[in-house]
Amino acid sequence: MKNFTIAIVTALSATAYAFRCTNLTVPVNLSARNVVFNITTPQNNVEVTNLILDLTRQGGSFVEQKVQGYAAVHGNYSLAATYCTPDEHGPNEPESSNRKRSLAVQILTHGLGFDRSYWDLPYNGGNYSYSAVATDRYGYATLSWDRLGVGMSSHGEPINEIQAWLEVDGLRALTEGLRHGSIKGVPRFDRVLHVGHSFGSTHVYALTAMYPNISDGIALTGFSQNGSFVPYFALGANFVDVKTIPLLAPQYDHGYLATGDLSAFQANFLGQEQFDPAILAFTATIGQPLAIGEILTIGSETASLNTFSGPVLVVTGEHDVPFCGGSCYNGAPPNSSIPAQSQQYWTITSISTIIVPGAGHALNLEYSHPFTYKCINEFFNQNAKA
Repeated sequence: MKNFTIAIVTALSATAYAFRCTNLTVPVNLSARNVVFNITTPQNNVEVTNLILDLTRQGGSFVEQKVQGYAAVHGNYSLAATYCTPDEHGPNEPESSNRKRSLAVQILTHGLGFDRSYWDLPYNGGNYSYSAVATDRYGYATLSWDRLGVGMSSHGEPINEIQAWLEVDGLRALTEGLRHGSIKGVPRFDRVLHVGHSFGSTHVYALTAMYPNISDGIALTGFSQNGSFVPYFALGANFVDVKTIPLLAPQYDHGYLATGDLSAFQANFLGQEQFDPAILAFTATIGQPLAIGEILTIGSETASLNTFSGPVLVVTGEHDVPFCGGSCYNGAPPNSSIPAQSQQYWTITSISTIIVPGAGHALNLEYSHPFTYKCINEFFNQNAKA
């Protein structure tokens, strides 16, 4: 595993950030080979719980039994996004530049349970904002987006339409739009970097496995190749029918599942004593549901060998539940560690890995977020320059 230079004790001081953001709606034409599942959409919490028990039963083959076949899904969709740029040039741009424009853009893909606000949390005066750090401190542009089916992006049928691979095609469309300059209001970029969290990281992995030349560097946060702990996440979430959540019910149909309570959110996403207790209540205002089709197809994205040869960084919390079972240092072979796992799935050996001490799964919500943000951007500065 490759290392890059960064001090683990370094933290970013609180700063009044200067960056500009524009909300966008990006029309895209997407297609994917989706799985056709013979699953009845749950209509209440009892049926939701029964589905989760079927999905997580040890030694079970529920998903395989419910596969009827495959179907091509294609159509026109809208992806909600936020494009941010620094007010002044940063370390990523020559000091002589008067354009006040970044030379590289980071596409930010959120995970399950969130929308694009994960990257620019409206909490504590913006001090948890990843976009603020990447733009104002490091000079990158960022494009965060609501994954297909979530937030302000197009929604769809939650079992056989909103699945992992159709969302990956959304990421492809945005990437190509940035390279070609075809996204209205956003300039063309020669360098496109990808940052993901959790399900967003598996999308980035799948994208670069399919198109090895599509990215100039990737950072996978809240990620590993070990999918054996996803049942922990599914059971720990105490999932409920989205129609029982007043804030979300008007926006989503049956077939979307929401985290049942704040304790469930804490168990799945936050390391012990690693977060401001007040942020738990805040998450109830920004939390988003997942589509059943997403959880049915989550494991398929990282099963193939990845021949992407660009810079790769994996950043995962020491006590990440869905990808490490709560301990990233105590896995059983061949998943004894994240570096050991990476050797099995990547054809390159220069993968950098960082385990954030004490942290859980939602790295952007924890006290250690300044360290995480610094790790990602310093890595790109050192390894993904033109």
